[in-house]
Amino acid sequence: MAAWYSWIVLLHLSCAIVFVGAAAFEVLVLEALHKRFDVTTMRQLEEAVMARVRRFMPVVVLLLFISGGMLFDLRCNGLTCIGTTRFGWFLLLKVTLAFGVLGVFINAVWAGARGRMNACRFRYTHRIVLAMMVGIVFLAKTMFYL
Repeated sequence: MAAWYSWIVLLHLSCAIVFVGAAAFEVLVLEALHKRFDVTTMRQLEEAVMARVRRFMPVVVLLLFISGGMLFDLRCNGLTCIGTTRFGWFLLLKVTLAFGVLGVFINAVWAGARGRMNACRFRYTHRIVLAMMVGIVFLAKTMFYL
């Protein structure tokens, strides 16, 4: 392995924590506030949160995918491990889910830029991303131990 493998892992895990944490916050905390505050207050709160998230999340996602690609290349030696071992199958599933998350993320950014991100789409987008990210975290841990 490369001498800087540990640094890539650290960067990848840090970005994953931020990304999963943001999705978890939006689903588990922000959605629950709808019951406590009126529609106008919630709209202002969500707009403020999303304005902040839009400033750093694209960089986090970019670094997450770059570091993930580097780790994939280092651990799998190109594509040689795909389909040959349990690790390879889990890694393939993890990468597939990651690209699914990327697709949903890009779609959400696109919808937001076009003014088509309504409250229902906002809520379901974050729920879908959180579910896929939980799957990725599960696969990331089990691929080394099963």
